[in-house]
Amino acid sequence: MRSPLFTLSMLFALTTILSCSPGPRENHVNTTGIDISRNHPAYWAYNGESTLLLGGSVEDNLFQIPGLAEHLDLLVSAGGNYVRNTMSSRDTGNVWAHKMLDNGLYDLGQWNDEYWRRFEVFLEETAKRDVVVQIEIWATFDYYTDDFARPNWNINPFNPNNNVNYDVYYSKLPETVDTHPVRTENNFFRSVPSQMALWLVLWYQQQFVDKILSHTLQYDHVLYCMNNETSVSSDWGKYWAKYIQKRAFLAGKNVHTTDMWNPRWLNHPFHAESFDNPDIFTFVEFSQNNHQSGDEHWNNAINQIEELKKMGNMRPITNVKIYGNDEGLYKTTRDAVENFIKNLLLGCSSSRFHRPPAGQGLNETAQAVIRSMRDLSSKMDFFEGQPANDILLSRQEGGSYCRAIPGKEYAVYFPAGGSVEIDLSRFRSQPELEWLDVLNTQWHTPVKLERGMVKLETPGKGHWVALIR
Repeated sequence: MRSPLFTLSMLFALTTILSCSPGPRENHVNTTGIDISRNHPAYWAYNGESTLLLGGSVEDNLFQIPGLAEHLDLLVSAGGNYVRNTMSSRDTGNVWAHKMLDNGLYDLGQWNDEYWRRFEVFLEETAKRDVVVQIEIWATFDYYTDDFARPNWNINPFNPNNNVNYDVYYSKLPETVDTHPVRTENNFFRSVPSQMALWLVLWYQQQFVDKILSHTLQYDHVLYCMNNETSVSSDWGKYWAKYIQKRAFLAGKNVHTTDMWNPRWLNHPFHAESFDNPDIFTFVEFSQNNHQSGDEHWNNAINQIEELKKMGNMRPITNVKIYGNDEGLYKTTRDAVENFIKNLLLGCSSSRFHRPPAGQGLNETAQAVIRSMRDLSSKMDFFEGQPANDILLSRQEGGSYCRAIPGKEYAVYFPAGGSVEIDLSRFRSQPELEWLDVLNTQWHTPVKLERGMVKLETPGKGHWVALIR
């Protein structure tokens, strides 16, 4: 049996950190990098200017891929400025964060330099290109058996069978986890004081988070998500969000934290833990809503946004994963494109295509959509607009969606061509219409419209946006 080396000094250091108060958040406002927009608090500002976060990438743990610089260049060339990065190591070619000893076991007190070199290069390259990074601290599927029945926990350094720092008895962690994370059968996620208080495990978890922060707090372009599709107690995510906020505060930084829940319905009680705690979760993740389609996708988000506004809890809403690929398991390519665009029109601060085959990644379709939405938002007073499907007359379900500043400008999106009527009588001068062919990023020649009732009919099939100003 391997006995743990868990000294009183470790415990003292841990409890000291946990007792620190982060102090008033307003004392640390970012003047550079990513922060909540002062003028438009439902959106992000980068270097002080409100911006939409648009993205797509070939992989989730982007710091582990070869050809990173070229991939980021491709994203930026399409108008993208947003990537996801899970701290994951379960795929072929990945490396783990901890050092493996000659006996084949890991030492959780020592680091694998290659893992952290890759991470630092990733942070440098994204910062150089002003690409905002949304990190997921705990890559949930690395600690369970995933959707493809891969026993990821079996190879994880935190597994008591795989390290020299603790055994099953002292850690209370399982040797095997044969189930999906939704079953929550790994005590790894119950280590925090309000749950099982597994101090030995928690100590090494803290070292991992501290090591991440030793890199990220040197930069100003990082957002922090605690988990991927979590189903465990909210105590876990809240603990780490507060911990990261404290560490950032002590370093003189202001950071933003959230969590991503597994349920696909935004009215599920789990999501309320994020929605109702704006001091802990300073932005909100809507990614799982992207399993929905059509009006259901739109209405679920709109309803939750209205609740957030009424409660005084409105802040940026991100979508770091948009599902959909004709070659994959979750939704279609049309669903992916449609949800990417609708997220922006209904008021979310970000949209990013999920990795293939579950999403579009950064393929040609993704690039075209990102480029088109960047073009569209730059032509509009985008951050002053509001979702406005109610002004669309004779609208068919799922046929069209609108964002508007009434009497000033309207963006009407058609996912599959079609027509709708709209009343333009509130315009003080003659309005002008430009059609955007989304998948080709082509704008048609502007035409004048009459002030009054107008029928909009797309020039063709597919994804179109009518911009009326």
